[in-house]
Amino acid sequence: MTITELLDARFGSDCGTPSTSVDQALHRVLARRTCRRYTNQPVPADLVNLLLDVAFCASSKSDYQQASVIVVGDSATRSRIAELVPSMDWIASAPLFVVFCADAARLEKASSLRGKPTQNRNLEAFFNASIDAALVMQTFILAAEQCGLGCCPISAIRLHLTKLRSILALPELVVPVAGLCVGYPGEPGFISMRFPRSVTRHVDRYDDTDLESRIDDYDRVRAGRFATPRDKQRNPKEFGYAEFYGWSEDKSRQLRAGEGDDFGSMVRQCGFTLT
Repeated sequence: MTITELLDARFGSDCGTPSTSVDQALHRVLARRTCRRYTNQPVPADLVNLLLDVAFCASSKSDYQQASVIVVGDSATRSRIAELVPSMDWIASAPLFVVFCADAARLEKASSLRGKPTQNRNLEAFFNASIDAALVMQTFILAAEQCGLGCCPISAIRLHLTKLRSILALPELVVPVAGLCVGYPGEPGFISMRFPRSVTRHVDRYDDTDLESRIDDYDRVRAGRFATPRDKQRNPKEFGYAEFYGWSEDKSRQLRAGEGDDFGSMVRQCGFTLT
């Protein structure tokens, strides 16, 4: 696909053609696809280590380096994690599964080792560590895709935080941000369409004027490309079946389900005060 075709596939037809030449690395990022099905080909251990080395080159808040990674190699452990989210069978089938964690424990321990014991447990600490982990994960994804691998983040595992902590033997102040399925793509996958520029970009001040019409336009364009089948509409028992089922209807139903309502209490059980 040309750069214009990629921009149109990702954001809609209002992007036009860039006036400057586009590096192939940027082209590959624009072309990235959601990948949930993989071949049986294993990911070499030395490649995994190299990709993790690249990932940990990501930016880190104040050089605190509050991210840790667990490469889940044991099949029994993987099965226990997969059982937490049975609707996502790619957790079990992916050749590689990695859990990226916010790790505020290491910095707290380091301060004690240097005779300056300080708790690292408030909301700022959790926020910093979570962003560090997310940056590491996204850098890993981009690097993996440069090597021909496909990836699928699994944020749903943190909805089962208490059980997951037990499975992975996570200590206090270490919280999983997301899991990641990794492998060589078994099928092309798909380009997930994002909001157009008019929705996400602001100049000098935030401006959501005409947001309703812009979201409606996005719903229509996206549904025209990736229509949700009637049998995939969320919770029809409560909401019925919509004649037109766009992105905003789907996400409104998902939000209404209250996913993660008890996440704050679970994080506090990990030792964070969140104050």
